[in-house]
Amino acid sequence: MNRSAEQQPNPLREGLSTRAVPQPCSIVIFGATGDLTHRKLIPALYNLAADGEMPPATTVVGFARRQKTDEEFRNELEEATREFSRQSVRDEVWETFAQSIFYHQSEFEDASGYKTLAERLDKIDKERGTRGNRLFYLAAAPDQFEAILKNLKAAGLNEAREGSWARVIVEKPFGHDLASARELNRIVRKSFSEEQTYRIDHFLGKETAQNILVLRFANAIFGPLWNRHYVDHLQITAAETLGIEGRGGYYETAGALRDMVQNHLLQLLCLVAMEPPTDLRADSIRDEKVKVVRPIRRYRREDVATNVVRGQYVQGAINGKTVAAYREEEKVKPDSVTDTFVALRLYIDNWRWSGVPVYLRVGKRLPKSATEISVHFKHAPPVLFNKQTTALDQNVLVIRIQPDEGISLRIQAKMPGTSFRIQPVKMDFHYGTSFGKPSPEAYERLLLDAMSGDATLFARHDEVEQAWSFIDLIENAWTAEKDAPQLYFYPAGSWGPEEADELMAREGRAWRRF
Repeated sequence: MNRSAEQQPNPLREGLSTRAVPQPCSIVIFGATGDLTHRKLIPALYNLAADGEMPPATTVVGFARRQKTDEEFRNELEEATREFSRQSVRDEVWETFAQSIFYHQSEFEDASGYKTLAERLDKIDKERGTRGNRLFYLAAAPDQFEAILKNLKAAGLNEAREGSWARVIVEKPFGHDLASARELNRIVRKSFSEEQTYRIDHFLGKETAQNILVLRFANAIFGPLWNRHYVDHLQITAAETLGIEGRGGYYETAGALRDMVQNHLLQLLCLVAMEPPTDLRADSIRDEKVKVVRPIRRYRREDVATNVVRGQYVQGAINGKTVAAYREEEKVKPDSVTDTFVALRLYIDNWRWSGVPVYLRVGKRLPKSATEISVHFKHAPPVLFNKQTTALDQNVLVIRIQPDEGISLRIQAKMPGTSFRIQPVKMDFHYGTSFGKPSPEAYERLLLDAMSGDATLFARHDEVEQAWSFIDLIENAWTAEKDAPQLYFYPAGSWGPEEADELMAREGRAWRRF
C-alpha cells in the first residue's frame, strides 16, 4: 500500500479553526439493507451533502445479499432519510444525492462478488472522479467481518494505488471479551493496517463529547483544579427510557456492561481524565486515552460485589404507560440474569486521580433518557459560610452529552434580601441557543473524519483491549459457579436498584439528580 496517503500530516490537527477537506471517495457499505444504513448512515451522508460538507463526486455503494436494482435501493433510502434525517429532505438535494447511490448484490462469502465490486469501483472512479479512494464500512453482523475482510484482500481492494487511500470502518461491538477483541483485531490486521482501521463509537461523535478537550485545555481556569487535590469524585450516567426494542437475541449475549460501559462510558472517562496531549494529532490523543484505561484498578473477584451493582428491570411504568419486564421480552430467557443496569465504582491509580472515586451508571427503562458527565469538587473549607449547621453544596461542573447538549457549573450565591442566605445557582451554556444552529449528528462528524483521514475520535486496538481486560474481571465474577454477586431487580421507570444508591451512600455521596 502507498502509506504516504495514510501518514501525511492532517491539517485538521495543525490548527484550531480549520479542518481537512475530505477527498472524493467511494463509500462501500456492507450490510446496506440493515437498520444502521437506513436510520443513521444514509441520513448522515445526506445531511453532509445538503450542508455542502461532502465532495459532490463522493459515491455510495450498498453491498448486500438481497436482489435489488439501484432505483429500488434509492427509493428505500429516500423513505428512511425522510423519516430519520435531522433536517427536512429537500427534493432537489435528494435527487442529486440519489444519483450517487448504487447497489451491488453479492453474498459476503462469494469471492466473485468482490471481483465485480472492484471492477465497478474502477468504473465509478473514471465516471465520477472518486480518484481511487475507498472507504469500506462494516455495517454487517460481526460474524461476517472475517469473510468480508478476507475477500476484500483477495480482490486487492485493501491496497490503495499511488496517491489514493483505502480505509475500513469497523462498527461496535469490538468483540464480546478480551479474547474475541484480540481475535477481531488480528483478523482486521490481516487485511488492513492500524492506520487504515477506524473503530467507530458514535458517542465520541457527539458535539459535547468533542468539546471536553476544548473545555479542559483551552480554558485556564479548569487546569489547576482538575486533579485529586480539588475533585471529590466523578460521575458518568447514560440513562435510557427505552427497553431492548426487539433486540432480545443480541442483548442476551451482551448486557449493559458489555454494550455500554466497555465502550461508551469508558471512552467518555478517557476524555475527562486524560493528560494534556503533546499536540492534537490523532495518536497523541489516543496515547493519552490508553494511559487512562491501563491504570484503572483491577478488581479481585471478591471485590466485585462491593464495587459493582448489576440490575434487571421488571414490570413498571414509563411516562404513565405500563411496560413489560425484561424476562418477558421477545427472545429473552424466562430465567435470564442479563444485566440491563450497571452501577460501578472504579479508581484510576495514577498521580492525577489517585484516591478519587469514579462512579459509572447505565441503565434501560429509567425515568429519563440522558447522558452526562459531572465533576464534583471538594467542599469549601469549614470556615466562614461553612460554619453553619448544614454544609454548603459542592461546586459541580456538568457536561451534558445528550439531549440539550451543553455545560453548566453550580456555584453558591447569596439570595436577595436583608438576611444572609446562600443558595446554589447554575451558570448554564446551551449549544443550540448559544450558536444558533443544531449540532450535527454523531455519524456525520465521524464519517467526515474517516473521509478526511482523521482518526482522533476512533478507538485504537490497544485502547479496546485494555478496556476489555477490566470488563472481563467483572463478567467472570458474575458468571462464577460459586459466590457470584447478586442480580438486583428494579421496576421500570425507577432509577435502578436501591443498592446502586447504597454504593454511593456508604461514602456519604449521592447520584446527581436529573
